[in-house]
Parts: sequence; structure tokens; C-alpha cells
Amino acid sequence: MSLLFAAPGWDAGPWLKRFAALLPGHAIVTPDTLADRAAVRYAAVWRHPPGSLAHLPKLEAIFSLGAGVDHILSDPRLPDVAIARVVNADLTARMSEWVVLNCLMHLRQTRRYARQQRERMWADDDDQPAANEVRVGVLGLGELGRDAALKLRALGFPVAGWSARAKNVAGIAGFAGPAGLEAMLAETDILVCLLPLTSATRGILDARLIARLARDGRLGGPVLVNAGRGGLQVEADILAALESGALKAASLDVFETEPLPADSPLWAHPAVFVTPHNAALSHPDAVARAIAAQILAFERGEPLRHVVDRGRGY
Repeated sequence: MSLLFAAPGWDAGPWLKRFAALLPGHAIVTPDTLADRAAVRYAAVWRHPPGSLAHLPKLEAIFSLGAGVDHILSDPRLPDVAIARVVNADLTARMSEWVVLNCLMHLRQTRRYARQQRERMWADDDDQPAANEVRVGVLGLGELGRDAALKLRALGFPVAGWSARAKNVAGIAGFAGPAGLEAMLAETDILVCLLPLTSATRGILDARLIARLARDGRLGGPVLVNAGRGGLQVEADILAALESGALKAASLDVFETEPLPADSPLWAHPAVFVTPHNAALSHPDAVARAIAAQILAFERGEPLRHVVDRGRGY
């Protein structure tokens, strides 16, 4: 039986070696080397060409090579088989590192002091709030959001979390549904977004949502931190909010168009911190191990884990 590796633009060689070592007895193929479509039982993909999985008659499972699955679900000819997300400690830890880094950067005014250093300016006339005075709201309490929320809480931030359906995370104030979103936003100084991209969440980070964030916080204005998906944010609204003062600052790892176009005003905006969609680039070895472990467990008769609910989109 075969595992199909389909990730256009990636160097397939190292991935084929990883999977071959982890899955002895399985042929590891790419779209270019695929000879027997009926032999393919599994596919590990990232932004595969739409329709390219449609003619694999024995396909049993599709594995995302990254944290998201919207790139899979956008295929209009997607086979009706199980889709599994990658969930592993390496990816989760890296995302939490990025989130914590950015929350602390805004708390401790890192960008301001970097600018002052460049200008050789010694100035510290602003009151410095403590973590326990700055309220963080996390949109999305899945594996990534839960871990980031708990690590922020351990640093002293008061942390709340919102999800479409109620979730109970010890030490985190929980909110759910439309009314819960309104309530949490009104008490949020730093908004962290780790939502999946679905039809319900597309464009959620817009002017209306930004306007509902707290205005009485110790940072002098609300801050947006998004490492979910670029489709969650309306960049024109974010820029307008930064200009009007509705937002004080933003840290963005994802964008409506990727790579971020060279002429995007986000690059040079003094209140925006840009990273190139690498907040949680899990190590390839960890991703391959997680997928191989799922396949071997499945072949022992165990159910697949982290299976996507197509109706919910994650």
C-alpha cells in the first residue's frame, strides 16, 4: 500500500526519506511518481491541486501536513474519506512561544524601546503595567488556543477564552456563542486569534469586532495578535483601526494574500509586527512522526485521532 505525499513547492526528497523510515512496507510516492492509483491508502498533503485526490479508489485517510485543514476542505472534488489534523507537542509549543512572545512584547513596549535605541533616545516616562493588569482574550480554545491561554495565565495575565461551543479550561474564564463573544471582547486588552478558518469565521477580525474591544485598558488601546489564518482578518479594517486609534498595535503572522505583497502597507506600519506565517512551523520530523503514528495505529485497528468534522470545518 502507498502513502501519497502532495505538497507543491516543497522539497519532497527529505519527506520521502522520513516517511520511508517510519513506515516500512509502505511505498511513499509523489504525484510525479504515482503509478498505481489503487495502491494509495493515505495522502499527506499541503495545498494539493484541487481534484488531484479524486481518483484514488482505495484512499482511506487524508492527513494535513500543517495545523490547518482549510486548504484541504477548499477542494470541491475532495473524496469522502477521513481528514486528520496534525496535533503534536512540537507544533503546539511553537505556537504558544509566538503568542507569549507577542503578548509580552506589547506589554513591555518592546517596539517602542527598539525605536528609541535606534534614535539613541533615553526615555522612560510611561507607566509600565504588570501582566496582571492586562486582560488577554483568546479566540479559539482548541489544542493551540488552550495551551497558549494556560501559558499566558501562568505569566500572570488574566485570560479569557472564547469558542463556538462552551469549553471548560481550568483557570481560564470561558465564553461561548455570539453573546459570549460580545462579553469577552468588552473585557479584552490583547486579543489573540487562533481560530480555524471556516465559513463562520472568515473575516471575523473586522471593523465591527475591533470596535467592541475594551477601551479602558492599561495599554492605552487594544492590541490584535493573529496567528490563525489570513482569511480571518480584514486587513483594510485593521489598517483603518490603527490609523483611527481603535487599535493600538497588531502582531500578524498570517495574511489575506501570502506571501504578503511587497506593496502592502502592513510591512512599514510602525504599529504592526509582521512574521512570515512561521509562528508554528513544526519540525518536519515531528510532523512525519505524528502522521506515521496515526497510520500504524489505524492499521492496528485503532480509530484515527483529531479527525475533522466537515460540517464545522475543523
